[in-house]
Amino acid sequence: MQLEDPLAQKSRHGINRILHATGYSIQGLKSGWKETAFRQEAILSFFLLPGAFFLGQSALEIIVLTGSVFLVLIVELLNTGVESAIDRMGPEWHAFSKRAKDVGSAAVLLSLLFCVLTWSLIALARFTDFL
Repeated sequence: MQLEDPLAQKSRHGINRILHATGYSIQGLKSGWKETAFRQEAILSFFLLPGAFFLGQSALEIIVLTGSVFLVLIVELLNTGVESAIDRMGPEWHAFSKRAKDVGSAAVLLSLLFCVLTWSLIALARFTDFL
């Protein structure tokens, strides 16, 4: 198997570059799918995303609801990337490696809290006289 030149993407232009970039993105999603947390969040998003069109009463609410779900998925993928880069450096414990992983985990937690808060407040406003 011949490996592609790592700088090949820099020399591509136009539709060829877009097609290759799309392929790399699909590979990233497949790689993310192997992670339990991303898989769980992605499966949940299959229910939440259509639910946003039921719960949201305006285009803005629908955008905020779907955006909060996508934010969780995006942050989880970025966290997986950080963890993969740290793990590539070696299995030994290092304070900077721990810090990087902890900060990535905290980012996921904050995105999840934002998603839960967003959905809760919009649901509360929809089904009660709250707000």
